[in-house]
Formats: sequence, C-alpha cells, structure tokens
Amino acid sequence: MLLRDIAHSRTGDKGDISNLSVIAYDSNYGLLEKYVTAESVKAHLSDIAFGDVVRYTLPGLGAMNFVLQKALGGAVTRSLALDAHGKCLSSALLSLEIPDA
Repeated sequence: MLLRDIAHSRTGDKGDISNLSVIAYDSNYGLLEKYVTAESVKAHLSDIAFGDVVRYTLPGLGAMNFVLQKALGGAVTRSLALDAHGKCLSSALLSLEIPDA
C-alpha cells in the first residue's frame, strides 16, 4: 500500500533543510513507526535528499517529523529546482510503498 493510504503530510523548509511531517489517519501510527524510518525516507527521496535524514517520533500525536539535510538544492535563492521550497516533497513522500497491515 502507499503511505498516503494511511497518513497525510505537511512540509516546511529553512535554507537547504526540509522538514516533513507524517500524520497517521485513525490508529495507523504503529505502521508508520515500523515502516517509515529515516532509512526508508532517505532511500525513497534519494534523488533529492543528499544529507542526513533524522526521524523524530511524536506517538502522542500519532505523527513523526523528518529533517532532511541538503534537500533543497542549496537553498531557495540558489536552487534551480522547480519547487525550491520543497512543498512537493510531502506528496513525494506519500508515494512511499509500505507493506499492507
């Protein structure tokens, strides 16, 4: 199944760093915690995320946050990327394939 089937996402940016939140629908947080790791996110976004990826979990909110270093082409004013702010990264992340429950 795709991550978008069990969660939604938001993103933010600062310089060359992108923050991606993943928020579970209903009671799907356990699946997120198990399958949506820093390693799986970095591999899925390997064409974009060139630095470290760190995951922060927020189980009380059923959410997690990923901080992607070197993910915005050098920063908004230096990047030639079509989406220099990284707003489309949340949609790209939601296409991550995870095992069915």
